[in-house]
Amino acid sequence: MKAMLLRELAGPQAIERAELPDPAGEGVLIEVRAAGICYPDLLVTHGRYQVQMQPPFVPGSEVSGVVLTAPDDSGFRPGERVSAMTNQGGYAERVLVPPAVVRKLPRSLDFADGAALLANHHTAHFALYRRAGLVAGETVLVLGAAGGVGSAAIQVAKALGARVLAGVRRSGHDEFLRGLGADEVTALGEGWRERVGELTGRGVDIVVDPVGGEVFDDAVRVLAPEGRLLVLGFAGGAIPRIKVNRLLLRNVSIVGAGWGEFLRTHPEALAETAGALETLVDKGLRPPVTRRYPLEQASRALADLEEGRIVGKAVLTV
Repeated sequence: MKAMLLRELAGPQAIERAELPDPAGEGVLIEVRAAGICYPDLLVTHGRYQVQMQPPFVPGSEVSGVVLTAPDDSGFRPGERVSAMTNQGGYAERVLVPPAVVRKLPRSLDFADGAALLANHHTAHFALYRRAGLVAGETVLVLGAAGGVGSAAIQVAKALGARVLAGVRRSGHDEFLRGLGADEVTALGEGWRERVGELTGRGVDIVVDPVGGEVFDDAVRVLAPEGRLLVLGFAGGAIPRIKVNRLLLRNVSIVGAGWGEFLRTHPEALAETAGALETLVDKGLRPPVTRRYPLEQASRALADLEEGRIVGKAVLTV
């Protein structure tokens, strides 16, 4: 089969096309039609993700496609349209995965949508619903709102009944963000904290922060009493630090939201979260697929992600 192989931990440029044997073993064998481009896959190519893999290997952690073979007791049959989270291996024509990570693809989603609904939207729903306990009517500020996790967080927060503020550094995307469900868009430049205060009058109930870095301190300051700041990652580079007396004096919380790590100890949560998202899909949610690359351009797609050239979600088509 055709696959995109990472030869060394040197970033996206170390990915090259290869011909590999079909995966063998127990599990559901999927003919891949689309594979998601997500930030963890980029980190994997640099050897900076929390789960270390030794090259050579095929990256790619989210796919959709058609079942080729499946165990009799798996609940899946050849020809069914499915999506799956993978332990890498997704940037290939075929992938073998355990039945527990496979979901039947809703009829309303195409293969690109199916792959795009996985890592980012699962992370956003886990963070907002389970970790932050979002209640309808609360106000959510999403940092890095034009990115993959940010755009997913806007959609999920709005679908769960929140008022949503989108915080961005990139200009020119207001219409896109409002189309996702953002009620207000604010640039994360000078005076952005004051702008949030003007828009809310009291601060925000939840901040979704996949960025970290220099915006973190002001993100803590815009929390309303009993507000929660969700730490999803550090796309901005630096890992922030905080003096915990600020949490005590203002009765606010800093909440970690590591979806992948949670699944390692609570694998049943995958089906729970997937089911909740499928309910939102039935109500009209569609992931914002803005870029499609052929499989052979996996290296370019990840490089574009790294350089901030992708808004919303990108997928590889096979």
